[in-house]
Amino acid sequence: MTSTLDIDGQQATLETAVAQALAHARAAGADACEIGASIQQGMEINVRKGSVETLEMARDQGIGVTLYLGRRRASVSSSDASEASLVEAVRRALDIARYTAEDPAAGLADPALLARELPDMGVHHPWALEPDEGIELARRCEQGGLAVAGIDSSDGASLTTSEGVSVYGNSHGFMGVTRASHHALSCMMIARDSAGMQRDHDYTVDCDASRLRVPEAVGRVAAEQAMARLGARQMETGRMPVIFAPNMARTLIGHLLNAIAGGAIFRESSFLCDAMGERLFPDWLSLGERPREYGAMASSAYDDDGVYTRDNDFIKDGQLASWMLSSYSARRLGLVSTGNAGGARNVRLQAPLTPERELLGSVERGVMVTELMGQGVNTVTGDYSRGAAGFLIEKGQIVAPVEEFTIAGNLRDMFHNLSGLGDDIDRRSSVHTGSWLIDDMMIAG
Repeated sequence: MTSTLDIDGQQATLETAVAQALAHARAAGADACEIGASIQQGMEINVRKGSVETLEMARDQGIGVTLYLGRRRASVSSSDASEASLVEAVRRALDIARYTAEDPAAGLADPALLARELPDMGVHHPWALEPDEGIELARRCEQGGLAVAGIDSSDGASLTTSEGVSVYGNSHGFMGVTRASHHALSCMMIARDSAGMQRDHDYTVDCDASRLRVPEAVGRVAAEQAMARLGARQMETGRMPVIFAPNMARTLIGHLLNAIAGGAIFRESSFLCDAMGERLFPDWLSLGERPREYGAMASSAYDDDGVYTRDNDFIKDGQLASWMLSSYSARRLGLVSTGNAGGARNVRLQAPLTPERELLGSVERGVMVTELMGQGVNTVTGDYSRGAAGFLIEKGQIVAPVEEFTIAGNLRDMFHNLSGLGDDIDRRSSVHTGSWLIDDMMIAG
């Protein structure tokens, strides 16, 4: 049994279910209705010390009915897409809607903003992988790490593969279909010395399995990173520059996107509520989304409201240039949707890139952060304080691993103090970025 899905047949089933639900909603008296339905199938394999710990084949199906009575809104979801179940879901949603409060911003997206062209985004690449083949790939990944001298043990290797189809339709006549796949291979290795044990991981992920890295390479990098952390020592307290490794810099971008999301703005729960047009970053940096980039993991021709997606520049020459708006949050703010129901898609930075060695060489004394812990980020005030681990930098060189320290500051100051962007771009998510060098943060050992 492979992890591939009868994608054509399942798409036809979902399109029929969406059309039926819309028809039932109209017949039952709903003023407007939107339906989302999806089916996903996949396989997950976990191997540890050469033995298979788990092998799971999963299949998930769901349908959500949202309808409107004037400005009253109600939603009901089900895992059953049969016509009888859809009739019941519509009935229940109507009953709920009659008791909900009116919301002037509730309703479907503006028909003029709905996507008209739905090109193939190149994100569907099914992988006809047999379980035995997947197990062998996971074992090869783990063996690549165990082969590194000094590695004590493994915490296992995992392989996941899935594909699915989703259909969104509404009573404006919009019907959109998305086919997508997701494949990943990861490994966690353990190193040990007289001072104790350290672990680290590596992974590769893509919508196209042919672009995944060689399994042995993933295991080897996980092992080398674990070995590099042996002998970690404490940091001294003080102010110094901090380099955020690419996967850590990605979290800073996430905090920015959360702070400019329409929901945070209309609720006045963001430290950037009054910052439109303000210079938040150096003028050499722009940041935006490219949702129609062919083959990129988060590409889509329409957002969760059916609104067409387009390139958006959230930061332009260092200045905050746009909120991230769904149809609902746009109405709450008296603005127009930016096609961001469901979030940003394929975030990209435009900036001069500094070679990784030069970025490191510019730091006289500081720290490179490779791991963050805790939830100490307040997007209402921008205050930032998180536990961290990484490497001490002296005179432009990494001199020792360090752990159990805290980095603190304010996101507005951190963005303003960004002084360099590395060329070590990590493309393993929908957010592509290299290392960030931020001057003058507080380190507490």
